[in-house]
Amino acid sequence: MSQKTILVTGGAGFLGSHLCDRLIEQGHEVICVDNFFSGSKQNVAHLLNHPNFELIRHDIVRPLFVEADQVYNLACPASPKAYQFNPIKTIKTSTVGMVNVLGLAKRCGARVLHTSTSEVYGDPEVHPQREDYWGNVNPLGPRSCYDEGKRVAESLCMNYHLAHRLEVRIVRIFNTYGPRMHPDDGRVVSNFIMQALHGQPLTLYGDGEQTRSFCYVDDLVDGLMRMMNQDEELGPVNLGNPTENTMKELAEAVLKVTGAKSGTIHEPLPQDDPKQRCPDITKARTLLGWEPTTSLETGLRHAVDYYRERIRKGEL
Repeated sequence: MSQKTILVTGGAGFLGSHLCDRLIEQGHEVICVDNFFSGSKQNVAHLLNHPNFELIRHDIVRPLFVEADQVYNLACPASPKAYQFNPIKTIKTSTVGMVNVLGLAKRCGARVLHTSTSEVYGDPEVHPQREDYWGNVNPLGPRSCYDEGKRVAESLCMNYHLAHRLEVRIVRIFNTYGPRMHPDDGRVVSNFIMQALHGQPLTLYGDGEQTRSFCYVDDLVDGLMRMMNQDEELGPVNLGNPTENTMKELAEAVLKVTGAKSGTIHEPLPQDDPKQRCPDITKARTLLGWEPTTSLETGLRHAVDYYRERIRKGEL
């Protein structure tokens, strides 16, 4: 594969930093852009002295002028706690920011991969979710700043493609976990692990029977790169684990991996929290030859080791 200059927006975040690692390993020039709202310089600290890596502090809500062959757009806080902190800014990142990213790509003839989300399906009435399902989203609810922003971003991608023949790729990411997830970002895997490592009971919302599908970060990054580097499919394509787990099952798995004896407690279910979420990945399997290979227990062990090491260093 020939060396490319690749822009990764949100590149110092959880997913973005792992993607930067993989791109650098393949010999590409990587421009990492992040405003450090939910990302962290620590996530890419090991890359800062690499000759092929450049880090720029920038918010994509403002125009950016760099040259690139490919653009991975990962810029947007993904956890409810983060994206609800400033809902208007979240919407602007997915709309104004998306326009700026697409404008940059149009200027330099780059291919754009946009990371959309399973949240565009809302609280789904179709299960598992296929890409042709239009979703069941509350446009006025507390999650809408993220859900609707991502839906508009998909529309922008397709309209730039139709109007300007811009090369776009759209993926819809389902729950992803692994090392470098912010320990306090409010997502269930990091919540459970931190509670377990501190000897606290794991918080289940509602009856704990709601489901999610958990994809380990290395598998997800592989899917992103396969989607970017194939020449046929615009998307959207679901990327996630087709194996469903209840929140109770996840809690039991975390307690097993950590060896914690703290048990669980129950709290009321948050508004608009989807009852079930599971991808149909037929398109990813057929078009990309992709599916997750990391078991939940193996992935959780990697994540737990990461948090344990940060606790040992006094960072958490």
